[in-house]
Amino acid sequence: MEMDWLLLAEVSLAGLGTGGLYALTALAFVIIYKATRVVNLAIGEILMLGAYAFFGLAAGWALPWWVAALGALAVAGVFGAVVERTIIRPMLGESPISVFMVTVGLGSMLVGVVELIWTADPHRLPEFMPNTPILIGDAFLAPKIGYGFMVAAAVIAVFVLLFRFWRGGVALRATASDQAAAYSVGINVPGVFSLAWIVACMVAAGAGILVGSIGGISSTMGVFGLSVLVVVIVGGLDSVPGALVAGLLVGLVEALAGAYLGGEFKLLATFSLLVAVLMVHPYGLFGTREIERL
Repeated sequence: MEMDWLLLAEVSLAGLGTGGLYALTALAFVIIYKATRVVNLAIGEILMLGAYAFFGLAAGWALPWWVAALGALAVAGVFGAVVERTIIRPMLGESPISVFMVTVGLGSMLVGVVELIWTADPHRLPEFMPNTPILIGDAFLAPKIGYGFMVAAAVIAVFVLLFRFWRGGVALRATASDQAAAYSVGINVPGVFSLAWIVACMVAAGAGILVGSIGGISSTMGVFGLSVLVVVIVGGLDSVPGALVAGLLVGLVEALAGAYLGGEFKLLATFSLLVAVLMVHPYGLFGTREIERL
């Protein structure tokens, strides 16, 4: 049977577009883990919070979409600061599994709050993206996926520059490398922890707005975080480049599996990729290999 190259190109483009959203959300996960070593299982629900905050401001209060987007990012940033200060910081020094379970409970609480306010029914976000068809050669790419990928790529690029050159980004990198050394040179490590949660929640909220604009929003949006968890494990829990590469890779694998094997094989393909990578690289493709003295 002759290969349909046009179909392959369109499926691949759609997969890379989705992968860009995975990468953006995975970036939020990595920011928190890299700075605080907290595995935040509520990242999908924080994404959902951003989408619903945007929905409430744009549809409920009839604000312009860009004002609603800024408002949603502000809500997520405040939420991150409050959670870090009141829930996560008192848990420092406790066993990792305890903090892990706290984030699981936090995710369940967010789902309950969303269903209490907006019910469990799905909703559509107000249209704010261009609907001009995107053609790359002869291949068609859905406008929302294409423009969503462009926004995600721009946000990631800005973050990487800030992470590299901004004073707060340098402090975050220093704290992630060695907290004791960061303390010794006068870096406010607790402040860096708060900064990491604020920035990560805002990034996740932005990803939630983009994801919601494509497929709508519901209280089950947190499931998106399951694929993001695969992304960060494949790329490496503490690796920003790993999150970006693995996001695109997982998105591509999911799209190809769904198109050629059937939608029911998408998760199978994703977790098969996870197992294959971990068998060769137990710390992920770009994760830091931890060496312990015995």
